[in-house]
Amino acid sequence: MEAKDFVALDKKHVWHHLTQHKVYENADPVIFVEGKGPRLTDINGKQYLDCVSGGVWTVNVGYGCEEIVDRLAEQLKKFNYFSNANGNIPTILFSDKLISKMPGLNRVYLNNSGSEANEKAYKIVRQISHLKHGGKKGKILFRDRDYHGTTITCLSSCGQFERRNQYGPFTPGFVEFPDCSAYRHGLDNNPDAGKIFAKQLEEVILREDPDTVGGVIIEPITAGGGVIVPPDGYLEEVGRICKKYGILLIIDEVVCGVGRTGKWFGYQHWNVQPDIVTMAKGVASGYAAISCTVTTEDVFQDFVNDPSDRDAYFRDISTFGGCTAGPAAGLANIEYIEKHNILDNVVEVGAYLMDGLNALKDKYQIIGDVRGKGLFAGFELVKDRATREPADESVAAAVVGHCMKNGVIIGRTARSFRELNNTVCLAPALISTKGDMDELLRALDAALASL
Repeated sequence: MEAKDFVALDKKHVWHHLTQHKVYENADPVIFVEGKGPRLTDINGKQYLDCVSGGVWTVNVGYGCEEIVDRLAEQLKKFNYFSNANGNIPTILFSDKLISKMPGLNRVYLNNSGSEANEKAYKIVRQISHLKHGGKKGKILFRDRDYHGTTITCLSSCGQFERRNQYGPFTPGFVEFPDCSAYRHGLDNNPDAGKIFAKQLEEVILREDPDTVGGVIIEPITAGGGVIVPPDGYLEEVGRICKKYGILLIIDEVVCGVGRTGKWFGYQHWNVQPDIVTMAKGVASGYAAISCTVTTEDVFQDFVNDPSDRDAYFRDISTFGGCTAGPAAGLANIEYIEKHNILDNVVEVGAYLMDGLNALKDKYQIIGDVRGKGLFAGFELVKDRATREPADESVAAAVVGHCMKNGVIIGRTARSFRELNNTVCLAPALISTKGDMDELLRALDAALASL
């Protein structure tokens, strides 16, 4: 078969994610056939530098990592699956390794996607409400601009209009509180911004009645909502507020987890202790499907009860949480990051990237703000720096399109908001070099100049 044959079959049978297929009446889909390190090759032989780690910030250690592939193949030949109601060696070893990176947490529940990981967290909160609080403490608060998954219940906790639109009615008991974008709210030079935003969370808790609120979920860095890094003191204050009112703090590390920000987990940049942490994407760098819902021992012990009480344990299952591929690849992924000092690379190369982005900000007035941590960065495009009026979505799309034509794949906030799809998003592989970042920065420079 030739390239055109695959394109024809793609157009005939494949339903792509997040895609308006009307565009394929006059254009062809991009079809990738090979990857090595941070680079991809499409079906026509064109090569790209992938600066979004698989499109959705997943392939953290790059493509073609033989150390992970070999370990995965070895495990699958030996034993591939049995329900996680029983034990298996890869899950045991992976859980032990993962917990070693997460002081204060102790139990690992395996799933197959970030949405599912968050669903489990919500079920834990709701069931604890019944086990300990007479069913009263079941509300879950979520933050504007955050995203926690694609199921109906996860969309019930979604702070992005376009992700939610047309999919209601939603699961009741979810309540939104304000985002923490210091730039967007004009607080980027206010040293008390963190406390101001956290106070807004407390005001919502008091309005709803603390005795009815069982959980708060946040991303450590708002990802698809604009790469929003919280102000100093914010997460610490959020943690203090949750403890004050007996509320479980859930931190969604689906994007930031396992090295993306230069630490094992994004929340570890701040002095906060979560009760539940969810993760997916980079857990196995896309070499196998796996997600985790990780809890403290205290949360776990709420479900350890008299076996004769048929309602007092966690009555949940994830079919593909029983695959050995996920934990085998996850363990190999963590060990690869350790062996090759990848976190140090993320810190060094990430700082180099941020310096380059700030240089572009100095050069182009259209860049209103640059932000990020490690190899997770974004810059917001504006019509006017003084007013901070967001640039039209088409402008960010033009930057992405220009880079793509020149062989560099970047991302942007898209299909999220009506007026704030103006942030260019960058999440290169954690193995990226300064030379790779130079290539990215040149592509961005050319794209911004073309505007």
